[in-house]
Amino acid sequence: MPIATPEVYNEMLDRAKAGKFAYPAINVTSTQTLHAALRGFAEAESDGIVQISTGGAEFLGGQYSKDMVSGAVALAEFAHIVAEKYPVNIALHTDHCPKDKLDGYVRPLLAISEERVKAGHNPLFQSHMWDGSAETLADNLAIAQELLEQARRANIILEVEITPTGGEEDGVSHEINDSLYTTVDDAIRTAEALGLGEKGRYLLAASFGNVHGVYKPGNVVLRPELLKELNDGVAAKFGKASPFDFVFHGGSGSTEQEILTALENGVVKMNLDTDTQYAFTRPVAAHMFQNYDGVLKVDGEVGDKKAYDPRTWGKLAEASMAARVVEATKNLRSAGNKIK
Repeated sequence: MPIATPEVYNEMLDRAKAGKFAYPAINVTSTQTLHAALRGFAEAESDGIVQISTGGAEFLGGQYSKDMVSGAVALAEFAHIVAEKYPVNIALHTDHCPKDKLDGYVRPLLAISEERVKAGHNPLFQSHMWDGSAETLADNLAIAQELLEQARRANIILEVEITPTGGEEDGVSHEINDSLYTTVDDAIRTAEALGLGEKGRYLLAASFGNVHGVYKPGNVVLRPELLKELNDGVAAKFGKASPFDFVFHGGSGSTEQEILTALENGVVKMNLDTDTQYAFTRPVAAHMFQNYDGVLKVDGEVGDKKAYDPRTWGKLAEASMAARVVEATKNLRSAGNKIK
């Protein structure tokens, strides 16, 4: 199947919300990790989301120029070609983009897709994220309004983060404290500024104690039941039941019950990066240790070309990351739920 059209992406999100499951959104930084994500979704018979952060896009742009836009565009164009060989629907998304990187990342990508749509084509990406969590809520929502209108013109869904996620990702960091919990007032102000679909569809990354990075269950206090309070509070004011499509950030180390509670309360997308990074790297490390004399030309020897050939350990990395994606689809109940 090809990369999801805007219509298919909307259907994916609607089906997830109605069926109380969520799509893993897998961060990728190369054609190899892209294939690992696609393979995992295909093996699980799950549609899914592949996303590129600002740091990932900079890496994809090459270390000579580190151009985020060219890196993101190149991988997206590659994905549009290779995804046709996988029997699932895949949406392309850009992850966290703070204010100081909007002009060098999301705004140019939106403009590219807007021109594609004007020419009668589908957008390059299906959604983009604006991370205004470091700004005041008023400034955050003012920028979100501008981006939502541009996204609407390009048939793209916007993701907004209205309050902080703890930890650090691509240079954006927040302390782990009580500010990591979105309030009903925050949610109402968001609905007032961005509407509830009539101004364009958006995904909402609300905070319920989420933290980026690596942590063990119990080290972070997640309150996914808070999402129901946010939905109910906005529904009571605006008369629209279950108004938000929520995103779960900072999910590494979450318990099964925390994930299930989040799904029951409207989460349709859950970001996955830390765990898939480890799954990709772990077999590579094992290969290097187990084939030390082969991958290095020790004591003047010639080594073993088959051992240091990137394809040898690259295949192991792809298979391991794909297996972690399959596991995520099972945890989020998207496995077996692809659009027929």
